[in-house]
Amino acid sequence: MGRPSERGAPVFHNAVQPWHLLIVLVVCLLVFGSKRLPDMARSLGRSVRILKSEARALRAEDEPRP
Repeated sequence: MGRPSERGAPVFHNAVQPWHLLIVLVVCLLVFGSKRLPDMARSLGRSVRILKSEARALRAEDEPRP
């Protein structure tokens, strides 16, 4: 975590505010364009689904069979 300040509170307390996320979203929109963002989100979703299914398969492989 963050280093305590003189008052004893962490330095990075409440570091990420909602408007920070809005700025990141606007920058992503400017860099990638409105056409590519849905495609990127779709491919990210597919990747997460594949990762979950592979993790499930590995866990099932580790379980002892009766």
